[in-house]
Amino acid sequence: MGSSSSGMGELDGLRALVTGGASGIGLATARLLRARGARVAVLDAAATGPEGVVYERANVSDDTEVRAAVDDVVERLGGVDILVNNAGIGAQGGVEDNDDDEWHHVFDVNVVGMVRVARAALPALRRSPQAAIVNTSSIAATAGLPSRALYSATKGAVLSLTLAMAADLIREGIRVNAVNPGTVDTPWIGRLLAAADDPAAERAALEARQPHGRLVSAEEVAAAIVFLASPASGSTTGTALAVDGGMAGLRLRQRT
Repeated sequence: MGSSSSGMGELDGLRALVTGGASGIGLATARLLRARGARVAVLDAAATGPEGVVYERANVSDDTEVRAAVDDVVERLGGVDILVNNAGIGAQGGVEDNDDDEWHHVFDVNVVGMVRVARAALPALRRSPQAAIVNTSSIAATAGLPSRALYSATKGAVLSLTLAMAADLIREGIRVNAVNPGTVDTPWIGRLLAAADDPAAERAALEARQPHGRLVSAEEVAAAIVFLASPASGSTTGTALAVDGGMAGLRLRQRT
């Protein structure tokens, strides 16, 4: 596909807002949206954002910051057609390993954060003839992973929220879908590996857990997000697209 300057992109003329767009999946998504012709804004809590996009520094756990940032994006882009609800944080441990404050905090960012951004963006999305929302869920929403109780609970909530939003908004012409990535090679996973007793063994275990034998790349998840956001997917809503190397659906025999 052509770049935003070539006039050949499938998303030419569309305006996209990506949360958590300063790194990882969000950054890859912002870059791909721009390459496909969209005008892109990024909302993130990081000090600086990627080049070539409108950048708004805001924390999705603060409703006042979110509303101000989204209002500014709408003003600067002239509207919003695509919302990628990607901002989120990780958590480790079984059900007893995090206290109430941590449970509330991770839910506040991973679930209520998406609600805040969607709520603020809906007036602009309702004015778009090709509105789409894509929420980042996880394989953790559909498969039981060890030591991920809190994180899994939030991503399960994101999956259910996606379905409910799709039902509520379909008659207004707003499509809502989710992506369910497997273990993605992102800065967060890099930090987990660095903290492990044996980082190489931990990486090998994470790679082996996915049937295709490696970590998922951020660019692969971005491609799925852009597919769901594109007007070409106009009849796709209320779905979750797995980008997990077969982890959710395949049951391979062990190599002998």
